[in-house]
Amino acid sequence: MGSLARVAAREAASSRPNRLLASRRRFIIDSRRWGGPKTGPSPTDRARPGSKHHIVTDANGTPHAAIPTGANGNDVTQLLPLIDAIPPIRGLRGHPLSRPRVVYADRGDDSERHRRALRDRGIEPVIAKRRTEHGSGLGKYCWVVERTHAWLLHFRRLRIRFERRADIHGAFLKLGCCLICWNT
Repeated sequence: MGSLARVAAREAASSRPNRLLASRRRFIIDSRRWGGPKTGPSPTDRARPGSKHHIVTDANGTPHAAIPTGANGNDVTQLLPLIDAIPPIRGLRGHPLSRPRVVYADRGDDSERHRRALRDRGIEPVIAKRRTEHGSGLGKYCWVVERTHAWLLHFRRLRIRFERRADIHGAFLKLGCCLICWNT
């Protein structure tokens, strides 16, 4: 029994870092937390790591820009990066349009500083105020984004995040947006 313990100790000391190794004698399993960059404790799911998908759509529900972030981040922090991520709209001759004229957003994006920044860019912000009763009337515009989110959740890779790397998850998010653009 003593020699068997010495052999096992020698193998353990000279083995590689924790990963799944198939051998005749052993299996070493590394239990890792799913997540990686751009994940955070979800405020609605017992602080499990998760991601949020921030999406800008047009009136038809066609996504124009999407950014993945951690689940614990504020929505307002991604408002201006989403507007900057909208690609130029090609069309008739002349200066291509790259910014919308009006932005509709829910209470999570309410900030006077961001309202001013949108106005400085020539965009009219229509954002529900925080700490007011429901019934702002934005539901007749914002349901389109919620429908696009529901369409994205039909893709299993976006509903449950299996990727540790944020760039791969972002690529799947953009691929899902491309498929939605193809179908709309």
